[in-house]
Amino acid sequence: MNRWLTYLFLKLQAIALLVIGQKRAALLRFDAMQSLMPGSRYVMASRAHLLGELGDKHAAVAVLQELTGLYPEQSAHWFNLGYMLDDMGRHLEAEPPFRRAIEIEPKMDRAWYGLALVMIKERRFDEAVLALKTNTELQPMSPFGWYQLARVHVDRQQPDEAVKIIRHLNGFEPKVAAQLERETGLRIAQSS
Repeated sequence: MNRWLTYLFLKLQAIALLVIGQKRAALLRFDAMQSLMPGSRYVMASRAHLLGELGDKHAAVAVLQELTGLYPEQSAHWFNLGYMLDDMGRHLEAEPPFRRAIEIEPKMDRAWYGLALVMIKERRFDEAVLALKTNTELQPMSPFGWYQLARVHVDRQQPDEAVKIIRHLNGFEPKVAAQLERETGLRIAQSS
């Protein structure tokens, strides 16, 4: 069987194994695919994802670092690297990949959100507010950015700003608004 057919056969096996939840066996197929097609973005990204899911985050980061080195203009790879580093508690190391993803794709809302979370963890609230405002402009109906923005306003001792956000969230995500009220002790005036 030629190399390309072997690659396709392994890919089909990997997909089938993923469908039935056999991640480790699928990873072995991706490893074999990598030996056939070194530097394949698809294979490398798949391997990094599976390694992360299987708990080998250090190996996932290594693959993502190699991937961003080979394909430096792919914002998704930079985002994934930032996400994985942040997930490992390596917040300061996560910031540059998130910023690189944003530089490549300024409208990548999830990279703005990831950057904001890093800023929050580093207690850089002013920068977090800017990142979260961009995130909420790009994803106005997603409650995640709004939730974090309200929390940051509370941390910055700006309860009036947090109340405005709770009121805004109450219009389309009342459960999230209620959660913020419980967590912060802030209340929005109920209309009669």
